[in-house]
Amino acid sequence: MDFRLTDEQAALRESVRDFAREVVAPVIAEHYERHTFPYEVIRQMGKMGLFGLPFDEEHGGMGGDYFALCLALEELARVDSSVAITLEAAVSLGAMPIYRFGTEEQKATWLPRLLSGEALAGFGLTEPGTGSDAGGTQTRAVLDGDEWVINGSKAFITNSGTDITAMVTVTAVTGTNPDGSKELSTIIVPTGTPGFTVAPGYSKVGWTASDTHELTFDDCRVPAANLLGARGRGFAQFLRILDEGRIAIAALAVGLAQGCVDESIKYAKERHAFGRPIGDNQAIQFKIADMELKAHTARLAYYDAATRMLVGEPFKRQAAIAKLHASTIAVDNARDATQIHGGYGFMNEYPVARFWRDSKILEIGEGTSEVQRMIIARDLGL
Repeated sequence: MDFRLTDEQAALRESVRDFAREVVAPVIAEHYERHTFPYEVIRQMGKMGLFGLPFDEEHGGMGGDYFALCLALEELARVDSSVAITLEAAVSLGAMPIYRFGTEEQKATWLPRLLSGEALAGFGLTEPGTGSDAGGTQTRAVLDGDEWVINGSKAFITNSGTDITAMVTVTAVTGTNPDGSKELSTIIVPTGTPGFTVAPGYSKVGWTASDTHELTFDDCRVPAANLLGARGRGFAQFLRILDEGRIAIAALAVGLAQGCVDESIKYAKERHAFGRPIGDNQAIQFKIADMELKAHTARLAYYDAATRMLVGEPFKRQAAIAKLHASTIAVDNARDATQIHGGYGFMNEYPVARFWRDSKILEIGEGTSEVQRMIIARDLGL
């Protein structure tokens, strides 16, 4: 496999890198302090076409692929993870289920706004009492005439409560399979539907400029036509979505890890102690060298997983490897970057403090590190 970028891919990477440095970096710290959503940044990302990157032009996309999305996520996360996760969730969890499994009518209804960034969508999978046990879903949907009646709750749902959120896709138990297991299906619930309530945003350790809420459904009624894909195929659908999403999260984690390298190099050159830059000390040089090593190898892991996916090869194990490795080294690099910065690394005015707070969730969201190890082991036949 040749992992060298094409001219078009390199141009996209540079474009997003410039955007992150010139548009995101100057404003994101204030959004973190105030816990506000960066609508002005999201609007500009929409105009750049970032929300439509991996979708075909027929449905309003940019005609790119999933690897293009990953390149954009890496460059955004190199400066800020809240903006990056907003894009990742909007594309891989919000629009992608409609694109992969929706009817032509559903695509025509939702994709133009989602792919332009005019609207956002959430993916309602996780529940308060289930966490990694997605098969333990308790939310239920009963078909009553030509409507689904939904009852239950979802937790930690990204992009579910912004002023531009248009809908959420909800997984729910819709019956019982012949073997006695739960029949899981996926249903589109538009924002503002009676019985659909978005709780106030969480108070989070990191990603404080992203949008995350608990959702409740109390006799929430939507048309039967809002069923996404075939009835009973919800479990298989979200497994596919999560496999792809793990590659995207790996790219985001690599971006954060590389951002830690960037900031550490900059600080090591500027900070003087005992009459010379601290970067002259081999202990600092070796620590930064190890950080670069980790970011580079994690990048190769997600490049590999993305390449396999795009050529139609099995990629579940490689996606889990990429996500596990990238999230682990992101936490490592954030810790080491904070150590290099010393006391200043504990101050919010320095980006590494934000990176440190943002890194831990990468080992939890879209499948914990333990789940990734389970997936890898199972794929090895254990």
